[in-house]
Amino acid sequence: MKFVAVTSCPTGIAHTYMAAEALEQAAKAAGHEIVVETQGSAGSTPIDPEYLANADAAIFAADLEVRNRSRFDHLPTVVAGVKKAISDGPGLIAAAVAKAEAEPKGSGVRTAAPATKVEANASVGTRVRQWLMTGVSYMIPFVAAGGILIALGFMFGHDEVVTKLYGGTFHGVKYADVAGQLPLGFPTGQNIDTLIAQAGYAGLCFALGKVAFFMLVPILSGFIAFAIADRPGLVPGIVGGLLAAAIGAGFLGGLVSGGAAGAIAYGMTRLRVPKGIRGVMPVVVIPLVSTALIGVVMLILVGKPIASAQSGLTHWLNSLSGSNALLLGIIIGCMMAFDMGGPVNKVAYTFATAGLASVGNATTGAPLKVMAATMAAGMTPPLGLALATVVRKNLFTHAERENGKAGWILGASFVTEGAIPFAAADPLRVIPAGMVGSALTGALVMSFGNTLRAPHGGIWVLPLIGKPILYILAIIIGTVVTTAGVVVLKQMSKTSDADLERAVEPVAA
Repeated sequence: MKFVAVTSCPTGIAHTYMAAEALEQAAKAAGHEIVVETQGSAGSTPIDPEYLANADAAIFAADLEVRNRSRFDHLPTVVAGVKKAISDGPGLIAAAVAKAEAEPKGSGVRTAAPATKVEANASVGTRVRQWLMTGVSYMIPFVAAGGILIALGFMFGHDEVVTKLYGGTFHGVKYADVAGQLPLGFPTGQNIDTLIAQAGYAGLCFALGKVAFFMLVPILSGFIAFAIADRPGLVPGIVGGLLAAAIGAGFLGGLVSGGAAGAIAYGMTRLRVPKGIRGVMPVVVIPLVSTALIGVVMLILVGKPIASAQSGLTHWLNSLSGSNALLLGIIIGCMMAFDMGGPVNKVAYTFATAGLASVGNATTGAPLKVMAATMAAGMTPPLGLALATVVRKNLFTHAERENGKAGWILGASFVTEGAIPFAAADPLRVIPAGMVGSALTGALVMSFGNTLRAPHGGIWVLPLIGKPILYILAIIIGTVVTTAGVVVLKQMSKTSDADLERAVEPVAA
């Protein structure tokens, strides 16, 4: 049979391509053909229309909306999460075969993809998770770009960057006095030359990073609304996010404004209106009314309470010290290793990046420590398993040993998903060991007082990390503990080396 598939995950990085590879290998092993469209962060190459027309069934292994889904309306479809494809590719291929045999092509034609971007029969929890993850997936590139630019500004300009930017003058006027009058607080026109003259290109990096960070909440809000209501949700969602950022409601405000804007826009798209005004609804009426309503919601009804809650969360983070900080490091570490790139992992990462966006121009503080703990804890599972495949090769299959080689690079680059093949094959041993190692790493980083302004990058952003030697030490300790846990738990199992060798795929001489 001929199959087509689409894979996509919230970040569009590791899970997307690992799922595609798993489906390709499973189809080949079963004697079928498959073409996979990876809708990742780098974009996607659409499936050839001719091949699509001749396909027998489609597989959607996606945690986000499938773009241009109407292309697949003529095909029987199997829908699953992206992790299902990674852990059970043969099962999805078998399900697609059964679908193709039971439902001939054309029998399941839909009029259009659902506006909510999730399956019609999905649970409320699944819908909410996918809406939120859609917003997060579009927000993360802004986090990465803004965070690294700000970190570079501090690295090359040190604290003088902030002093010159916020204490310096532009044409005789203090920057701090005019910042609020400039777009996003960024100097424009001839002031750029003054900025570079006073703070250098490090100051320019810092200012650019601030602009990217300012867009975090609007983008988060806008694409949550988009996931709920499709294109009509973008305008009120982005405007609501801008209002949330302006009144200090921050990340929490973005979540609320995105949900509210999406609900308003979605409700308006379902209104029955006279034929005469139907044509202007999407370009005039819906943007106008939904934007006005979300303005009322954010400025009058819920904006100030949410801003107070956001401020309280920031103050709580900054007040953490001693045993409380260690406990937070342990919790973050456990969450990062629990599903290794899944929803729980993303909740921890999003919490860290939200704190990072709230610290403003500070060079120290708990949010920077939380970000450092999050990245370190996310690096240890793949590194620990890669080390385990070296020190005890006979406990792993040939395929796992090959995955271990990739685990070194993935772990060092803060791609926790590098541990997924191991967790999928042996979750009861790999996941607990990974959680213990990551929890210890998170606690050590909080204890050492490491800080991090860059929200991603692994060892490649080491110059941007506070106390880098201690940071590496924490990662090494967590890696060794993860390795020891995996080895001990596997040795305690009843699986013999002979059993494992029989599971190894034949290797050509």
